[in-house]
Amino acid sequence: MHIPACLRSGLAIAAAALSLPACGSDNETLYTDADYERRAVLEVKAFIQDNLDEFAAATAALQAAAPEPDEDGWSASSDKAAVDAMKAAWKEARQSYERVEGAIAVVFPDLDYSTDARYDAFIEVAADDDLFDDEGVTGVHAVERILWADEIPEPVLAFESALTNYSPAAFPATEAEAAAFKGELCERLKADAEKMKADFEGLALDAPSAYRGVINSILEQVEKTSKAATGEEESRYAQYTLADMRANVAAGEQTYAAFQPWLLTKGAEGAEVDKAVLAGFDRLSSAYDAIEGDALPPLPEGWSEEAPTEEQLATPFGELFSLVERESDDATPGTLAHDMTRSADLLGIPALP
Repeated sequence: MHIPACLRSGLAIAAAALSLPACGSDNETLYTDADYERRAVLEVKAFIQDNLDEFAAATAALQAAAPEPDEDGWSASSDKAAVDAMKAAWKEARQSYERVEGAIAVVFPDLDYSTDARYDAFIEVAADDDLFDDEGVTGVHAVERILWADEIPEPVLAFESALTNYSPAAFPATEAEAAAFKGELCERLKADAEKMKADFEGLALDAPSAYRGVINSILEQVEKTSKAATGEEESRYAQYTLADMRANVAAGEQTYAAFQPWLLTKGAEGAEVDKAVLAGFDRLSSAYDAIEGDALPPLPEGWSEEAPTEEQLATPFGELFSLVERESDDATPGTLAHDMTRSADLLGIPALP
């Protein structure tokens, strides 16, 4: 199995953290909660930094792959090789970002917005008739909307075309538009990625941002499936939302692994919570891995989130929705979100403001 470089680095640090003996071990070395917390946060910080490095590299590769401007712009048919290269770089960038978005949304909310907000969030604030510049609608989804302009699913078109301030997605049709795409929109994404990377290096990450941030990503899993019914899902143009969700869960597992040694010092309750959390991650990741491809399963005909029928719930989408809805519910005992929250409370990690 191929393990991305960012995960290999994190796993190496995890091995070092796991070598920390629990209090009362044979060598009688005592480690305080502060020791375990410090090591866990350092491990998560290294994991996030590795992903931000990869995110910055992928956004730079995306910009570099954009065709040089010419009088008729470019499209998926006229510049297929370049568009395919940009799409590949976009997916690499997306995976890297989705593995860290829980923490980034907490520590860099403005950069998270300019990088990861959806089209409808931007145009709710103001109209943006220029798809290719570095103002208004920006970030990974602005680029995605252009790269997959000829493949946007009908539910997405129906949702967006009804929005106030809507402008249709399109490839650059002129030299000026192609130049703006490469030199402005892609440049803004690359610059934001580089700023995150540089600013995070000097950041003193804390346990709430590191741990509670990833819990928020688990809580938001249900939102990613809920919005599929209305064409509002996250990576909706590339049909890549399930891949986003897999990356979120992988990041959750990696973050939990950093804090696990600390949790296991909390006696029988810590061991019980640990077992429950691991089982929850297994339920989610197994369900995601059982579905082929990067897209959410097709919605059953007549799907209603409020009153789904037994037949609809028995479809691949219905089964996934039911599982994600349950595991994202932090108010219900036995769910991943509830048990992750229990682990944070047991460790005394404060809730985010």
